[in-house]
Amino acid sequence: MRKPIKAVLVGAAATALLAPGSINAFAHEDHGRGHQDQRATTLGALGKRAGVRIGTAVDMAALADDPPYRAKAATEFSSVTAENVMKWEVVEPSRGKYDWKAADELVDFARANGQLVRGHTLLWHNQLPAWLTSGDFTPGELRDILRKHITDEARHFKGRIWQWDVVNEAFNEDGTLRDSIWLRALGPGYIADAFRWAHKADPKAKLYINDYNIEGVNAKSTALYDLVADLREQGVPVHGVGIQGHLSVQYNAPHDIAENMKRFDDLGLETAITEADVRIPMPSDSTKQEAQAEGYDVLLRGCLLTPRCTDFTVWGFTDKYSWVPDTFEGEGAANIFDEEYRAKPAYSALREDLMLAAGVKGRR
Repeated sequence: MRKPIKAVLVGAAATALLAPGSINAFAHEDHGRGHQDQRATTLGALGKRAGVRIGTAVDMAALADDPPYRAKAATEFSSVTAENVMKWEVVEPSRGKYDWKAADELVDFARANGQLVRGHTLLWHNQLPAWLTSGDFTPGELRDILRKHITDEARHFKGRIWQWDVVNEAFNEDGTLRDSIWLRALGPGYIADAFRWAHKADPKAKLYINDYNIEGVNAKSTALYDLVADLREQGVPVHGVGIQGHLSVQYNAPHDIAENMKRFDDLGLETAITEADVRIPMPSDSTKQEAQAEGYDVLLRGCLLTPRCTDFTVWGFTDKYSWVPDTFEGEGAANIFDEEYRAKPAYSALREDLMLAAGVKGRR
C-alpha cells in the first residue's frame, strides 16, 4: 500500500523541501488567467503552487479527434511534451524537406492554454527517417547532417520551447554508451556537439539529457552523472537531466530517487521527471492500482524533495492512448486516468502530494 507523503516529509526531507530557492521562478507565473477558477485544483495548478510544472505527453491524433482528450489536456496540465511530432522521422521525412505542421499545432495549443512546451527530441538513435538510416554517409557527412538537423529544428521553435531533450537514451544499462549510428560514426564527442549546436540555435531554451532506468542510483545513472559533470567542467551548455520514470508494478519503485536526484542538484543542474508511467500486468485490479499509485508517488516525491526539480511529466494521461500495450506484452493500464477518463488512485496520489507540497511551499 502507498505510504502517506506526510510520513516521509520530515527531518532532512522536510529541510530539503523548505530549502531557499526551492520554489522555481515560474511558480508564480499567471498564465491563462481567464481559466484560473476552474483550474484551481488541477494537477497543473497545484503544481505551480508547489513550484513544479505538471505536464503530459500529447498524442496529436487524439488531440484533434477526441474532444474529452483535448479538454483534459488543455485544463489539467501546465506543460506539454510532443510525444512523437518533434522526432526526426516526422519533421524531416525526406532530406531537406521539413514538415512542422503537427508540431506547430501543439505549440499553438500550448500557447492558447497558458502551457509551457518540452521539446522531444533533437537527437535519438530511434525513429530516424529512412533516408538517414539507409544512406551511405561518411562520418563528416553525418556530422553535417546532424548539425543541420539540430540547428534547423531548434531555430524553428526558437523562443517557443521551454526545455529540449537534446540527447535521448545515450546509455546502455551497464553505463557504457549506446552503440548507435552516432557513436559509431562520430565518437562520444557527438553529445557535447549536440548541446553546443542546440544552444547556439536557441540560447534561451533549457537543454536536457534524457534517459530511462536512471531513477535510482545504479551503473547507468552514475555513468550519466559522470558524463554531465565532465561536460559542465568543459563549459558545455547542459542545463538539466531528464529522468524518464517508466516503471512497472512488478518491480520495486526506486526509493533512492531523491538521493539520486540530489547528486545532479549538487552539480547545479536542473532535473525533471519527463515520461512517468507505471504499467500493470493485465488484467488490472484495485490492488495493482494501489501499487501503481505508489510508483507515481515515489517519482513525484523525489522531484518535490529536489530543489532544482522543475517539472513532472506523465507520458500520456489516459489508458485509451497508451503506448504500453503495444510495447510490453500483457501489460497496460499505465496512466493516471482510465480509458473513460476516470481518475485512478495514481491521480489521487499525485494530487495529495501536490496539495501537501503546495501548502508548505506556497507560504513564501
